[in-house]
Amino acid sequence: MFESIYNKFKLHFYQETFSRFQDREASLTTVEAFAMEAIYALGSPTVHEFAEFMRISSSNAAYKIGSLIRKGYVEKVQSESDGREYHLRPTQKYLDYYRISSSYIHDVMDRIRQRFSEEDLTKMGEILTVMSEELMPEVTVPASGVKA
Repeated sequence: MFESIYNKFKLHFYQETFSRFQDREASLTTVEAFAMEAIYALGSPTVHEFAEFMRISSSNAAYKIGSLIRKGYVEKVQSESDGREYHLRPTQKYLDYYRISSSYIHDVMDRIRQRFSEEDLTKMGEILTVMSEELMPEVTVPASGVKA
């Protein structure tokens, strides 16, 4: 059942994305879209942190980041604590793109809150917390990352 729900979220995102780009070329490739989702979820990683998380070389990561910067989806922001370090931050252009997916998640969550009792919602929250914190050890998101 979980796979079915996950697929529905993906399919809704694809429907919305394709319908918005039917008359013009999408400016993000599939790989770039995945890269942007990772950058957003990681919460302003450095290029090195992004490369390490994605298990790619720093030079490959730098190339992908350069393309995303040129397309206006991400910017490098100098670290306040270490001037030699730069963090990747999604731009408003990406946030507008991301909203296609996140708005549907919020709609479904609102429907869940309306449909289920407070007790059911508490139990669902407990289950999702265990899934995230205990049952998915392969994906570690830094504390600064996005909280779903």
